[in-house]
Amino acid sequence: MTSPWLLRTCPGAGGITGTQALVKAAPDGQTIAVVSNNHAVNPSVFKKMPYDSLADITPITVVGATPFVLVVNPAKVPAKTAKELQAFLKAKPGEYNYASSGNGTIIHLAGEMFVEAAGAQVRHIPYKGTGPMVVDLMSGQVELGVVALPAIQGQLKAGTLRAIGIMGKSRVASMPDVPTIAEQGFPDVDVAGWFAVIGPAKMSAAHVKRIHDAFVTAFNDPAVKAAMAKQENVINPMTPDASAQFFKSEQARFGKLVTKANVTLE
Repeated sequence: MTSPWLLRTCPGAGGITGTQALVKAAPDGQTIAVVSNNHAVNPSVFKKMPYDSLADITPITVVGATPFVLVVNPAKVPAKTAKELQAFLKAKPGEYNYASSGNGTIIHLAGEMFVEAAGAQVRHIPYKGTGPMVVDLMSGQVELGVVALPAIQGQLKAGTLRAIGIMGKSRVASMPDVPTIAEQGFPDVDVAGWFAVIGPAKMSAAHVKRIHDAFVTAFNDPAVKAAMAKQENVINPMTPDASAQFFKSEQARFGKLVTKANVTLE
């Protein structure tokens, strides 16, 4: 897709650095950004924020999401279902570890979501990124973790890691026999790696519609559809109004989980 926009992908400090630049931009429809779940998580995780995650942006569309999967090291954990994993963890409270790609990340909170739902006591081990986390999962340094499905497909096929369940509400096409965690008896477990397009606050309705429609058209392109499907991304662009409501509900939902998990970053 080609466009005249300045598109920011918001890396660094959970997306804060890029979004801080976005909110300072003119609302003229020329600067937009792609953000992830962290945009909704950050206000609860960080003690200070340089902007208001809701008031200082204009939601354009939540494009879609990448499935997360709960995995275990099969040499360390005999469990094959979520209920079996719950029983395994509860048999020895505090003895086992779950990995994440970093403190306060959506992967951290996804793991915490299952631990909370299971009523288990499991130590959180944060890593600096997905790569080191997966290496230690395979070696058995940590017993379980939540990972974005595209990053773990090879290990699942090789049997070096075992999928316990999909963390979202729906199964995925490439692994139809792997049930969701929700359908295994934990209905409150529902999380995936969503991504969305935003602009600065006070963008006009005309600018929002133009950009929204352009993204819908781009993601309807057969080549783009095929690429997204290959990466396991589920594409379903929301309207601007639905996106705004989604941002509010996600920020509230993860805020409660952050409080329960006692996650705080400077």
